[in-house]
Amino acid sequence: MCRVAKDEYALETFRAFSNECRKESYTCATKYPIIMVHGIGFRDLKYFNYWGRMPKVLSCNGASVYYGHQKAWGTIEENAAHMKENILHVLRGTGAKKVNIIAHSKGGLDSRYLITKLGMGDRVASLTTVSTPHRGSRLIDFLNRLPDGVYRFIAHMLDKSFQMVEDENPDCYHSSKQLASAYCAEFNRQVPDCEEVYYQSYTSVMKNMFSDSLLSIPYLLMRFLDTPDNDGLVSVSSAKWGTFKGVFQNKKRRGISHGDMIALKREDYNGFDVIEEYIKIVEELKEMGY
Repeated sequence: MCRVAKDEYALETFRAFSNECRKESYTCATKYPIIMVHGIGFRDLKYFNYWGRMPKVLSCNGASVYYGHQKAWGTIEENAAHMKENILHVLRGTGAKKVNIIAHSKGGLDSRYLITKLGMGDRVASLTTVSTPHRGSRLIDFLNRLPDGVYRFIAHMLDKSFQMVEDENPDCYHSSKQLASAYCAEFNRQVPDCEEVYYQSYTSVMKNMFSDSLLSIPYLLMRFLDTPDNDGLVSVSSAKWGTFKGVFQNKKRRGISHGDMIALKREDYNGFDVIEEYIKIVEELKEMGY
């Protein structure tokens, strides 16, 4: 307990010092506002932020941060429509001409559809995707082997659960099916990149099944399906899109999972600071003129 407390104190002291040094420079003050877009199965809630402490720290360092506010189990088309309304609202309120989008997981597919199919290419300066299954997830391919009736029953139970927390018209069945490899292959043909937008991507990898207890079984299934380099849900090859900026890893045995990239369990990892990585991402966007 003393060792853990010492490590936590050292990390928080480093963060406080770093933020104090950056305070006057507004290192994250990008030209355009930032829209943070969540992944499947989650919402932008007031008291449980999908992105953990990242938005607050980015704001403290000069960033203007907003959210996609799309649905937890909405289809790509439905979520993109919601995001368009929210982004236009942000543009009207700030007077900005464009936004930068940082999207995690399926949020990257929602964002790509928004840009290309909903005519928002001239309103989006850049799209940064983190652990997005651009070429689908082999895990969904595996689940698709279940009898359709069983799949629909599981999806229905999830829908009912989210309806209880006031999620409007959740559609787990179709939104999850959109993450299959075959669907994403067709999606990529139908939704080409917009030349006006800068696309970049990042991902992470788990080093073993003990990296994340929540994703240990999906990780093993992915390895069994011949995708050893994965974050528990998405392979490295699937996450690459546009300018691929690299794979997040730590120096220890733990590895960095799909959920770690949004600090899902609010843990600190030796050799990796997810908050600092997002600060670097935004700093680079600022340096590039976005």
